[in-house]
Amino acid sequence: MDKLTEIMAWKRQEVEARIRPIKDAELERWRNTPGRPSFARALQRESGLAVISEIKRKSPSAGAIAEGIDSVEQARKYYNAGTDAISVLTDEKYFGGTIKDLWDVNDLLANRDDTPPTLRKDFFVHPIQVLEAAEAGASAILIIVRALPDEDMRVLYEAATQAGLDALFEIHDVRDLDRAVKANASIIGVNNRDLSRFVTDLSISEELIPEFPSDVTAVSESGIWTLEDGERVHAAGADAVLIGEALMRMDDPARFIESLHDI
Repeated sequence: MDKLTEIMAWKRQEVEARIRPIKDAELERWRNTPGRPSFARALQRESGLAVISEIKRKSPSAGAIAEGIDSVEQARKYYNAGTDAISVLTDEKYFGGTIKDLWDVNDLLANRDDTPPTLRKDFFVHPIQVLEAAEAGASAILIIVRALPDEDMRVLYEAATQAGLDALFEIHDVRDLDRAVKANASIIGVNNRDLSRFVTDLSISEELIPEFPSDVTAVSESGIWTLEDGERVHAAGADAVLIGEALMRMDDPARFIESLHDI
């Protein structure tokens, strides 16, 4: 069993106890939440790369990154650094996060000037997780294409749309890209890390992003450690980057985020 299969099996088991029928009205009540910023718009900078800064305490590939970190203090650091969006990992077993982190971060950001939107980063398997994301103040969810059959992707995307949330479709190869495009994804992220083997290679973004439809927002995820890495994926057509471990290990991420904005 590869790691992604293992994680998805665990996630289905974890979520099973929370599964219940969800009425359309439960999702639709969040569609026009006052003050909730748009994730899609945040990724559309006039120049340079938009930055999605991630709160990540640990991972299966890196092990412990910042296990004792307070999510609110990390979000404050990202906000003050001028990040365009914040990704909050809410998987506890493999990444050390919780849904409370998402609530707490959005409480911090509420009613601030230029509030950055938040992405609930997790392994989505059921619309109940979409509802939880909306309730906690997220602006977007993650859909991992290779981890889900087409019908499950459709159900999750429809639930997100009903709740007024954007969806970041994550891919790793051409087959994933074809499936994301057929699902009408408007934001597609290339995970440069193979979640089956946890090997990272920026050439994956360089290969796939030029094949994106012109109206799709392109995100390069994982493996962005330097300005040169950002320049590589920007040259390939990336509109935004999602950065976790590199930013988590910096005392002051502002200079790095500013340099990516200035590419």
